[in-house]
Amino acid sequence: MRSGWAPTRPPGRCCTASGWRWYAPARDRLGGHVEVDETYVGGVEEGVVGRETTSKSIVAIAVEVRNPKGLGRVRMQSVPDVSKDSLIGFVSGAVESGTTVRTDGWPAYLSLPEHGYEHERTVMSAQSDPAHAVMPGVHRIASLLKRWLLGTHQGRVSPEHLDAYLNEFTFRFNRRRSGRRGLLFYRLLEQAVLAEPVRYRRTLVARPGARERPAPQHLRHRGRGTALPVADRPWRRRTPNLT
Repeated sequence: MRSGWAPTRPPGRCCTASGWRWYAPARDRLGGHVEVDETYVGGVEEGVVGRETTSKSIVAIAVEVRNPKGLGRVRMQSVPDVSKDSLIGFVSGAVESGTTVRTDGWPAYLSLPEHGYEHERTVMSAQSDPAHAVMPGVHRIASLLKRWLLGTHQGRVSPEHLDAYLNEFTFRFNRRRSGRRGLLFYRLLEQAVLAEPVRYRRTLVARPGARERPAPQHLRHRGRGTALPVADRPWRRRTPNLT
């Protein structure tokens, strides 16, 4: 069945079964003290060394670390590789300038100070403790993400749709301590209204050379408001017979 939630899905992506837009178009960047690292999604892979991969998806993770303990908000995004351009681009979009960013010794992060960040670099091979003890925040997030993908989604997440699932995980994790559960549903509705309408065809992975037909005029974005002409529904004006 063609989902009725299609207008709220991110362009070019098919979200999870609910189909909601899980992120705000202009969400705040992380601040304070942030750990940044990458993890790999996609099962067991043999014959590779270090950060090398031929079949897995790479996910960059940034998470706020509270003092004295605990985690704040998280941001995640799939990246094509672990080069300087990919990782610095992710940090610039996810973390506020001037923030203290802690990473491992990967050379791609060396230019963080040039982009306005305080860089704390830890070479893992020089540490007596394992990586998950030196940088527990990002490793905990990576572990929770993989458990969620394997458990809730049975590992059936394609690379083309991975970012949509990362956005859902981020939405849920960042509101894990929310005391007003009804507000979560309100935020989803709010973000769905602010999102551009998406046709069913655009929720599918685009085929090479495929052309997108423009949306009909009456389905195009109407602006930030939701006001529409009031439909004439005479049956709603009738006085109900309660006898």
